[in-house]
Amino acid sequence: MKIRSIDDLDVNGKRVLLRVDINSPIDLATGKIRDDNRLRMSLPTIRDLTEAGARLVLIAHQGDTLDYHNLVPLEEHAQLLTEMLEHPVAYIDDVAGPTAREAIRRVQPGDILLLDNLRFLTEEVSTFENAVKLSAAEMTGTYLVRHLAPLFDIYVNDAFAAAHRNAPSMVAFQELLPTAGGRLLVAELDALSGVAEHPERPCVFVLGGLKISDAFSMMRKVLAEGIADTVLTSGITGQVMLMASGIRLGEPSEQFIRDRALDAFLAPAAEYLQAHPDKIRMPVDVAYDDAGVRAELPAARLPAPAPIIDIGSETIGVYREVLAAAATIFVNGPAGVYESEVGAKGTRELWSAIAGAAGYSVIGGGDTVASARRFIDLNDIGFVSTAGGALIRYLSGQPLPLLQAMEKAASVA
Repeated sequence: MKIRSIDDLDVNGKRVLLRVDINSPIDLATGKIRDDNRLRMSLPTIRDLTEAGARLVLIAHQGDTLDYHNLVPLEEHAQLLTEMLEHPVAYIDDVAGPTAREAIRRVQPGDILLLDNLRFLTEEVSTFENAVKLSAAEMTGTYLVRHLAPLFDIYVNDAFAAAHRNAPSMVAFQELLPTAGGRLLVAELDALSGVAEHPERPCVFVLGGLKISDAFSMMRKVLAEGIADTVLTSGITGQVMLMASGIRLGEPSEQFIRDRALDAFLAPAAEYLQAHPDKIRMPVDVAYDDAGVRAELPAARLPAPAPIIDIGSETIGVYREVLAAAATIFVNGPAGVYESEVGAKGTRELWSAIAGAAGYSVIGGGDTVASARRFIDLNDIGFVSTAGGALIRYLSGQPLPLLQAMEKAASVA
């Protein structure tokens, strides 16, 4: 994609507005951040801009109306960034008001200032985005942009995880300021374009988990365009594929699928199986919870008397062989109910195979990364994306507002 990087701009002595995604899960009991991964991923861009002499101001969101318990101030984020960078990160509990603007004017070369939570502004919450449809040009008139843009020389975006959000902080500053992508944004695009556009062969997609809408949206594109040579299905995705092939899972599992309206995916599953019979792999055996004991059953002998919780040992063996031969591996979703010991085997074994595979691996999505972190060292993965929804939309071929705004800014530079 034609997006400028921070190497293309002279930031020395310039006021730089950096949009990061440091949105982190908050522990309900303590009110503290319980996973600092996104904070750590933001460090290279912050360091490079600071060392280049930028007058750096960070803006970021935390939580939303849909996860109100995470909608907290960014003071702890500033403290953690200070520790990680070994460099002071000042914080002010204002987003774009008079106090914030005065603090921005005082920022000197090499200084870092973090403004407060963007989501404290109505125009930055998801309900506003969904209810008020504004173009990027129209967003230049929002409170955030009209108050902050005149204070800055350059806008940098490093928030790929929020690339699917059509919010002023994500798409409007590009209309007014010289713009570049940060280190993380460029790395995310390099990794994901490598999977979506020119993967090394064979390319294997491993799709599982409970949120099968993600798996099916990706499957349509990667199968139709020949991106994936093989799709290994597991989790509820694998179960729906088995049902679509005419296999009865058993009333407990089928009821689970019906209760969540996931039977709506039976028709597209049947369509994919008919169109790409040699590319889609379904479980050849499954595991279910037999009163706290793991029990396995060949797919040919289904239905199961209890809910299916995992792929079986034979499936694990088949999938491990495919992964060992892969040159590119993309993973979204665990293979089973990995949180319980009886349902963890498939997820644990597949992560072990992926970590040990010679091919380049890319993973993303909250539950995907959480399950990988539980069983392997993430350093054994080629690239760990910070994104969830943005990653799915990118690999599904859907437009992302941020990338459209960044390309437009590069085209008029």
